[in-house]
Amino acid sequence: METKSNVLTPLAASHGLPLGASLFTIFLCGLFGANAVAIKISLTGLGVFTTAGVRFGIASVVILLWAVCTGKPLAVRRKQVPQLLTLAMFFFVQLSLFYFGQNMTTASHATLISNVLPFFVMILAHYYIPGDTINLKKTSGLVLGFAGVLLLFFDNVALTGDVLQGDLLILLAVLVWSCHVVYIKNIIDGFHPIQVTLYPISLATPLFLLSGYLWDGEMVRFIDASIVKAMFYQTFITASFGFVAWNTLIRRFGATALHSFVFIMPISGVFLGVTMLDEPLTPNLIGAIILVVTGLIVVNRRGARRP
Repeated sequence: METKSNVLTPLAASHGLPLGASLFTIFLCGLFGANAVAIKISLTGLGVFTTAGVRFGIASVVILLWAVCTGKPLAVRRKQVPQLLTLAMFFFVQLSLFYFGQNMTTASHATLISNVLPFFVMILAHYYIPGDTINLKKTSGLVLGFAGVLLLFFDNVALTGDVLQGDLLILLAVLVWSCHVVYIKNIIDGFHPIQVTLYPISLATPLFLLSGYLWDGEMVRFIDASIVKAMFYQTFITASFGFVAWNTLIRRFGATALHSFVFIMPISGVFLGVTMLDEPLTPNLIGAIILVVTGLIVVNRRGARRP
C-alpha cells in the first residue's frame, strides 16, 4: 500500500490534484468510458431515439433538482433563448447520429472514435476561437489520434458492412459534437455551465421521444434486467452523478488538471467492450487505442513550469 502511494503521489502532484482527487478523477473517467457499453446493451431492447429520450429525460429532472437544491442560477434572458435552442438542435443531431452509429458498430470502436473529439475541437478552435491556435505539440497529438482512428477503418477482422457504416456515423456525430463545443465556447461567457447543460438536453428530450414514436418501429421491444441496469447506468451514473461530480471537480481544481486524465476513457471503454460484450480484440484495435491514448496524453500534457 505504501509503494502504491509513493507512485501515485507524484502523478497527482504533476497534474495539480491531490491524491484523493486524482483517484476520483480516474474513477470518473473510467465510468464515462464504460458508457458506450451501457448504450450498446440498452439498444438491444429499446429503440434508438427512445433510449436517448428516456435517458436524457430522467437526467434532466435529476440535474434540475440538483440545481434547485444547490441554488444554481436557472433564469436566462430573452436574447439567450435562440442560443439555447441552437444548442438543443446540436445536441439532438449529434446524439441521434451517435446512437444510430452505436447500434451498428462495437462499443470499442464507438469509444475510440468518440475520443477524437478533442482533436476536431482543436482544429475548429484554431479558426473560430481567437488565441486558441494549433502548435507543434497539438499537431503531434492530432496526427497520432487520427492515425488511431484510421487504423479502425482498416480492421479486416472486425469491420463488417454495418460496423463500417456505424463507425462513419459516429465520426460524423463527433464532428457535429465538436461544432457544438466550439459554439458553446463562443457564447459561454453569458451563461452558467448548468444552463448550457440542462436546457439543451431538456429541450431535446421531447424531440427524441417524438422521433422514437415516429421512426423507432417498436419503441420498446423487450425489457430485462440487463437493459434496466444499462439505462440506470447511463441516466444516473454518467448523465447525472457524473455531470455533478465532474463539474464539482472543475470548480475546485480547474478543467486543465482534470483533462489530463481523459486518456482513461478509451482504455476503459475498449476493455469493457472486450470483456463484457465479447468484442474482438484485433491488432488494429490494439494499435488504435495506443495511438489515440498517446495522442490524448501529448495534447493534454503540461510542460514544466518556469520559475
